[in-house]
Amino acid sequence: MNTPSTLNSFQFARHGDKQNSAFFEEYLQKLLEERDQLGLTDMIQEIDAMMITVDPDHSIQYIAELSLMTSYHYLVTLESEQHWTHVMRIDLNSPDLLVREVKDPNFRGIFRSLNEIYPVGARKPNSRYMGEIIRVTNMHEVVKLQEEREFRFFTQDEVRKLELPGNVAISKPSPYTHNIIGYMKREPDELRVYALGISTIRADVHAAYELAKKLQAKLRIDDLILPVDHLATRVYSQNREVAILEYLSWSSYYFWGAYNIWDQNSSTNVTKSVHGFSETKSPAKVFTANNTPYFVNHLEKLPSPTETFVRNYGPRLHHVALSVKDGSRDGLENIEFVVNAIASEGKGFLLDVIGSKEEGLKQIFSNASEHSSLIIEYVQRYNGFNGFFTRDNVAKLTEAAGVEEGVLEAQAKLSHARHK
Repeated sequence: MNTPSTLNSFQFARHGDKQNSAFFEEYLQKLLEERDQLGLTDMIQEIDAMMITVDPDHSIQYIAELSLMTSYHYLVTLESEQHWTHVMRIDLNSPDLLVREVKDPNFRGIFRSLNEIYPVGARKPNSRYMGEIIRVTNMHEVVKLQEEREFRFFTQDEVRKLELPGNVAISKPSPYTHNIIGYMKREPDELRVYALGISTIRADVHAAYELAKKLQAKLRIDDLILPVDHLATRVYSQNREVAILEYLSWSSYYFWGAYNIWDQNSSTNVTKSVHGFSETKSPAKVFTANNTPYFVNHLEKLPSPTETFVRNYGPRLHHVALSVKDGSRDGLENIEFVVNAIASEGKGFLLDVIGSKEEGLKQIFSNASEHSSLIIEYVQRYNGFNGFFTRDNVAKLTEAAGVEEGVLEAQAKLSHARHK
């Protein structure tokens, strides 16, 4: 017999002005009530890890990039037949980062196929964010209940062939986000262990990590960059509501709210942990989608940065946002100090730092990584800012991401091909 959750997924205030459909509101209520009643909300806890795959010979450079731009540390490498999986960690109060490198450029797997039908995504066929591993208190019961709700998992044999951790129950890729979800049983005070391959500390990876961390300390930003704040996924306009409802069904998150970003023809939708964990322990999950599908753009003459991204890369994670410690250094706000330091090492940004102390926060997007295609966002919130973002900031960030180099180049090639 299932024990109902002691938590109430509807105890939180709704934010924003985005109007959802009657379908969304009806099934948001039904699905979360069911989740609470089944005890899933209690059993499903925080995000324990985030999984990223990169193409052959890219993981060392990517780990060096992450070591400079984030607070992650290289821990260990797990070697399997077709992959290196590098584990990066801050501490047990923040999610791990699993950077998975395909060894053979000719290797073909299910996750590669999710890239290859998209013009920009196909250029780095193995480079993609895969999804999250979520801590659970009772793996058998959570998987059983989710399968009864018609959610599908890879079999243990399939997980072995995919060379993913054997102690994690892995979902099939979402039809809406192309991401997977993993469940891993772990008590709060237990170490995270991933049952995969042979564990080693690779000298070449460790050397690249050490060099980047020494540079980070030299630039005096090592104490300013905090853990992950949120993960932002972009989906097709017609999949916005179902992608959110699906993720809420897999997780123990609630719908915080959504804002219409009218001048960018999009909406930004936020989900957060019911358990009240800080975002640095269990990052918020953000879903961004166009308000209208691409095929009406020529009629409506509306901007379409989000739909354009999805059409070129596929539905996927767009950026990882990191918190920056509130305060200032050498006469600059910490976020500006961090950005200036990283830019001095040749890393580009899509725009200047936007926002203000008066508005409550400042934000900026980096250029997309050549190794993972992910953008890093830095966000500094002032004096316990009461809110998640401001509409003006989101509009400017969305616009800047819309002129990201890979997307523009793909659009130019398509336009050229049409007019030949």
